[in-house]
Amino acid sequence: MSVLDASTEVLAAQAIGPIEPVTDMGQGKGPVWLDSWLATHNRELVSWRRALHARPELARQERLTTALVASRLTEAGLKPQVMPGTGLICDIGSGDHCVALRADLDALPLREMTGLSFASTVDGVMHACGHDAHTAMLLGAGLALATAPKLPGRVRLIFQPAEEVQPGGALDMVAAGVLKDVERIFAVHCDPRLPVGQLGTKVGPITSACDLLEIRLTSPGGHTSRPHLTADLVYALGLLITQLPGLLSRRVDPRSGTVLVWGAVEAGAAANAIPQSGVLRGTLRTGDHKIWSELEPLVRSLVTALLAPLGVGYVLDHRRGVPPVHNEALSTGLLHDAAVAAVGPDGATSTEQSSGGEDFAWYLEDVPGAMGRLGVWSGDGPQKDLHQPTFDLDERALPVGVRVLVHAALASLAA
Repeated sequence: MSVLDASTEVLAAQAIGPIEPVTDMGQGKGPVWLDSWLATHNRELVSWRRALHARPELARQERLTTALVASRLTEAGLKPQVMPGTGLICDIGSGDHCVALRADLDALPLREMTGLSFASTVDGVMHACGHDAHTAMLLGAGLALATAPKLPGRVRLIFQPAEEVQPGGALDMVAAGVLKDVERIFAVHCDPRLPVGQLGTKVGPITSACDLLEIRLTSPGGHTSRPHLTADLVYALGLLITQLPGLLSRRVDPRSGTVLVWGAVEAGAAANAIPQSGVLRGTLRTGDHKIWSELEPLVRSLVTALLAPLGVGYVLDHRRGVPPVHNEALSTGLLHDAAVAAVGPDGATSTEQSSGGEDFAWYLEDVPGAMGRLGVWSGDGPQKDLHQPTFDLDERALPVGVRVLVHAALASLAA
């Protein structure tokens, strides 16, 4: 048995428990070959998602996930191209026109607390953002498209690693040339605030830029009884924690949704000693692409001004993350219409801009496209949020996602 076969066998074994077919809300909304594929492979679609969920892999370690996808595509007579490391692409059809569909592969470093029969078997790692569903839906869309009698062009499947880290895997894929010949690109992302059967779309920014800040402070240290004889590092940390977010709110347009939130602070061990070092970490987000490009020098100037009177040394590491996902108008319209074609008139809804980041934005720096928010809430019970150890999704969303992706690709090629 090859390494590829062995890897996929391991994943296949993780599809725990009996798998019943899920309701296909778009049955009969064609094309006929799509209805036929989903009717035949409904259980398999669910099994892929559960297998991936049970065996999650962190960013740039998605070897089993890549192997499973590559194996299924190869079995269908397709020719997937595995990227250096992890991730892959696969073209379906032929012709000059090419549209891309993208999914992400990686999981998060969280301990799962869902109690599912197919819960993560990897300690401290889980699919808490729906990437297992994204991958299964794109695989399903690709295999369904491969059964079409005639495509009016090419559809490129992009299975991207490392969305959850910065710099993300989208940059690697773009650098590797996956957008060559691509005229338009689409993606869907699970949204636990929307019910199953709906896709949320928005023209313009649908996510926010997200940067990471780390500020390391240094001081000679000293006794807390004599702060005037040294540089009070803890006081300086407190000043940054409280004043830097406030100053930013007075220097940028409040309509941009720019917000700095601290997530970690470390300094000292003794109550009566001023420490010699400390560190502050947080995220800086904005919904405005222009402001995002101006934030780094602004933050640096404000940190310098705040710390200047205190004599504390500092090193600022401002790691630019991702720009906002900016949905192009025509692409957003195609995605909206794809939801209507996939489910019916109630299949499409509007959505708001999120303060979360998504590295799908990097593709849209090069080609037009759009991302939609796919409803995964059952409609009753709590809405379990993304990036929480209790996150789960209603698997009826899987065939909806397949249909939306297929209809978006077909409509784009015909546009």
